[in-house]
Amino acid sequence: MDVIEKLEEFERRFANWNANEELRGYPFVENVRAPFTPVRRALPMLNLALISSAGAYIDGTDAFDLASRDGDLNFREIPVEVEAADLRYAAKGYDPAAVMTDRNVQIPIERLLEYQENSVIGSLNQVWWSLSPWIPNAAAVANDIGPRIADRLHRYNTQAALLIPASRLCHQTLGIVARVIEASGIPTMMLSVDTSVTDMIRPPRTAYYKGDIGSVAGKPDWREYQLRILDEALRWTETFDQPASRKLAVDLQSQVEAARGER
Repeated sequence: MDVIEKLEEFERRFANWNANEELRGYPFVENVRAPFTPVRRALPMLNLALISSAGAYIDGTDAFDLASRDGDLNFREIPVEVEAADLRYAAKGYDPAAVMTDRNVQIPIERLLEYQENSVIGSLNQVWWSLSPWIPNAAAVANDIGPRIADRLHRYNTQAALLIPASRLCHQTLGIVARVIEASGIPTMMLSVDTSVTDMIRPPRTAYYKGDIGSVAGKPDWREYQLRILDEALRWTETFDQPASRKLAVDLQSQVEAARGER
């Protein structure tokens, strides 16, 4: 199965795109089918990979290149021990205010470590992967970034991957990466707050809700909200038996909590 269906058409249209930051006229990828790999281990037994495209990098290292027409085709492997205070963000296409306040809105390290401690998941992998939020060249994502990340996930013996985009464009980037990872034999789950993009890209598994660009894994400093999103999305990883996109119930649950004065 092709990672990008009609790749030549995308490359032709991308070559004619005027590279504006507002994505006017941008030729988003459109796929019809999606690869699919069943989950072969229960959540409490698997090693979970986390992939974020918030543009995070360690303070003192080089930032992602946001000026390139193709986008920065590199990624960072960041140990889970790196503290939030030591991260910086090369942000484009989203407001970094929320993630700078609470990184768990895009990089839910603390929430996933809670799941590890409570045996909801077997383990959070010892490093997580950070991509740029601005990679317009989808063909390069499919042919270069995606295969390299999939190879790293296999080297770390991960059994599932959670992908969290930050910007509208990186909903496409991580959707393509998810397709590559899934085709390599590792099941994925992608969060989405922009189904207009993910419905075109067709990641194998998508959990969506009416959230905000820049805080896709929940609202800042609201632990319970973040946990609701992650809990439902991760548990769905096991239950999907074919490629699908499913709406999270987090909005209704949070409205009830607020009405009770619990938030």
